[in-house]
Amino acid sequence: MKLTRAFFASALLAAAFIPFAATVNADHHGNKTGERGNVPERMQERMEERRQAVYEQAGISEEKQTQLNEARESHYDAMREVREAHYGRMQEILTEDEQAALQEAMRDMHKESRDKRGYHGERGMAPDTSE
Repeated sequence: MKLTRAFFASALLAAAFIPFAATVNADHHGNKTGERGNVPERMQERMEERRQAVYEQAGISEEKQTQLNEARESHYDAMREVREAHYGRMQEILTEDEQAALQEAMRDMHKESRDKRGYHGERGMAPDTSE
């Protein structure tokens, strides 16, 4: 029984952090600004609220919450550094025209993927089917 509770708490915590994986990649996706580069401030607030709710539901102490938050920040910083090094290397390899062509191709593929899933619009909202 104790193992099940530990597994459940771990799974809840992991699920709460899934949205953070998206923020790691968000920095290179546009001109939005916020405390973390391009992650909008409101999104940061929502993620913090979700994380706090999961911590509370899992019964995580404030001390451990602080440790987890520090670990998350450390991870985010490390991932940002790796991403920046990767993009720097890409700029060394590709000409400006090739970089532009690659970005355009990636935008097209992303749009195509979103369209296949039924998402439309700039914010990725599902189409309004209430009519």
